Amino acid sequence: MVKKGTIIVGLDIGTTKTCAMVGEVTDTGGIDIVGIGMQPSKGLRKGVVVNIDSTVETVKKAVEEAELMSGHQIHSVYTSIAGQHIRGQNSYGIVPVKGGEVQEADVRKATEAARAISIPMDREIIHVLPQHYIVDDQDGIKDPVGMSGVRLEAKVHIIIGATTSIQNIAKSVNRVGLDVQGIVLEQLASSEAVLSQDEKELGVALIDVGGGTTGIAVYYEGSIKHTAVLPVGGIYVTNDIAVGLRTPAVDAEKIKLKYGCAFIPLIPQDDIIEVPSVGGREPRQVSRQVLGEIIEPRMEEILGLAQREIIRAGCEDLLAAGVVITGGTANLEGIAELGEQIFNVPVRRGCPAGVGGITDIIDNPLYATAVGLVIHGSRSRSVEHVPDGRLRRLIVYIHTIKKWFDDFF
Repeated sequence: MVKKGTIIVGLDIGTTKTCAMVGEVTDTGGIDIVGIGMQPSKGLRKGVVVNIDSTVETVKKAVEEAELMSGHQIHSVYTSIAGQHIRGQNSYGIVPVKGGEVQEADVRKATEAARAISIPMDREIIHVLPQHYIVDDQDGIKDPVGMSGVRLEAKVHIIIGATTSIQNIAKSVNRVGLDVQGIVLEQLASSEAVLSQDEKELGVALIDVGGGTTGIAVYYEGSIKHTAVLPVGGIYVTNDIAVGLRTPAVDAEKIKLKYGCAFIPLIPQDDIIEVPSVGGREPRQVSRQVLGEIIEPRMEEILGLAQREIIRAGCEDLLAAGVVITGGTANLEGIAELGEQIFNVPVRRGCPAGVGGITDIIDNPLYATAVGLVIHGSRSRSVEHVPDGRLRRLIVYIHTIKKWFDDFF
């Protein structure tokens, strides 16, 4: 378990906003969120760094704001990555089991065999995520250590990204004077914060609609089955509003956040909104129904693209727990109702859960990735402290004996 008081920081570097989230490990091993810093992003396009200097400045301001709020100095972060360059694929590796019993070393060898895939020179592996193992002919095994067998097969999901995009994210963080402890795919981080284990077991699709990209992650039987990133996001909705209502982009974003609705039947017929004009002209009164007629088709297109990707991957029949929509765009009223029409399964809005602290502030899909990065960081550090093989089993045995003595004496 991670030591009490340990500070873990998630840095969500997105197309439209950069958010630094500071978490502190409690005495029970949980996490309290103690600080947030958020700044409008500059220097990114569709999740990819296009101007390092602007990105560095944005990260610096967000981190300073988080330090001020939390009262802690930040030295290292777990950061997110997105972009159309991300690719996910399933792979498998087979190794013989020596001695007739699966050991930790066999699991590592099988995983290494599974990750030995051919990738282009300008790509590198970001994640190798175990799905399940097969010992001889026995399928669906989550932890094969200790089982008898002669052959071990590991099935994994591998996520690959462009080397330059990964390096530019790391370089932007390093130039602020921070170490990168891990780079995590955006929708995987979000799933840590908004999905329950029951949903992952039954089958669920997470759709993270960010500013410039939409991330998809499908889980089934507790493991990841498919990931994808679409080059569309909430910024397209904002641009549609700006053009459709002839208003500046800054005002279009404010209108989207305050009055936006993705499902027209939910909008009262007599709702009227005030729309700022361009060029110093007088503001205009516009029916909110008109705003809905701009937003709904674009959101229908984004969610429709996500649905087609899920169908293309052959995962449409795995969603017994439905679909969870998160990300800043998930704050649109009616997003769940529109989603249910498109996917024909239950749909809910995903807000961060599983943490304490300033929960009243972070109870918003906007913070899903940042909170998920903190949770991921906590779990990663816990795994780092777990010893392998016989030593781990010896420690478990000692703890069992100690508990027995405590109970009876």
